[in-house]
Amino acid sequence: MDGKGRSALLWVLVGIGCVLGLLAVLSVGVVGGAEMQGALLQESTDESDRLAEADDIHIDIVVSENGSAAVVVDYRFENNSDGEWEALRDDVEANPEAYAASQEARWNEVVLEGADATDRDMELSNVSVATETSSAPRDIGRVEVSFEWSKFAYVELNRIEAGGALAGYTLSQNTSLQMIAPEGYTIEEAAPSPEDAGADYVYWDSDGSEFSPDPPLVVMIEETNGGGQPDETADGPSMPWLTVLAALALLATVGAAGWLLKRNRDGAAVSTNGATSPVADGSSATDGSNEPSPELLSNEERVLGLLEERGGRIKQQAVVSELGWTEAKTSQVVSTLRDDDEIEVFRIGRENVLALPEEDDAET
Repeated sequence: MDGKGRSALLWVLVGIGCVLGLLAVLSVGVVGGAEMQGALLQESTDESDRLAEADDIHIDIVVSENGSAAVVVDYRFENNSDGEWEALRDDVEANPEAYAASQEARWNEVVLEGADATDRDMELSNVSVATETSSAPRDIGRVEVSFEWSKFAYVELNRIEAGGALAGYTLSQNTSLQMIAPEGYTIEEAAPSPEDAGADYVYWDSDGSEFSPDPPLVVMIEETNGGGQPDETADGPSMPWLTVLAALALLATVGAAGWLLKRNRDGAAVSTNGATSPVADGSSATDGSNEPSPELLSNEERVLGLLEERGGRIKQQAVVSELGWTEAKTSQVVSTLRDDDEIEVFRIGRENVLALPEEDDAET
């Protein structure tokens, strides 16, 4: 072999060596990246598995008129003396982002299957995690996972069809799910048959319902004025009724103004030097009560206290207004109290009414 041949062979060998070295570096990088991704996935799985060990899981899905839904997943743990709940609570509060990411990954699997089944582009957003410890009616700890689910339901005019997005979800053991219709809608159809239902909600429990292989179906219809009657009848517009209502409103306003004027006069006559009239037991009418601060009460205790203040009955919507809660949170607390037989829930018209159990029911 001459000098040129040896030189060409040398360059070929050098090129082969460079290629082999580059392949070795790339393989190390791929392996390292896979190991890091595997570690992150394992961490996410561990956090979701810890929450999945809850004694009870309750899911609230509040559907909106535009088809989106607000979801609250309530993981409930018995707060025993073994310290397991305290350890979990401290870990969640120290790593809320990690737990939120693990739950988002877990629920995104359900979203993807739901999107394939319904042919709608869905996504999760605003995932958050919070903890809470309650002492009444049971001593339990909670991890609440909240998120928004876009295009959860199919909307067509005044009809909403929900449930298809749960095609990839099955109620596991000790799990319950409640789906709530938007305000102004009633539930016309629900399958499978729910364990509990009202005009605007359905409730399933894992002991009695299975969503597999078919997802649930909930049909919600928007209510119309006058129980289905249009605003105008065949005889003509309802303008005379508007006139009557306006006249009644005017009379009510005049009467209220007269009553306020009379009350102010009576108050000025009774009040002397700004003193406060004593009541029958000798105490001042402005004396404060000895009730604990609301910050020291659990959510359930606040609802029970409100019921006692209102004589044992109150509309659920009034609880929302009085306590400044969302409908989803109120429904969740009400469900807990109902499950623990602390309150009774029934319907009057279109509204839920909460009531303390009758004495006979409490004794039984």
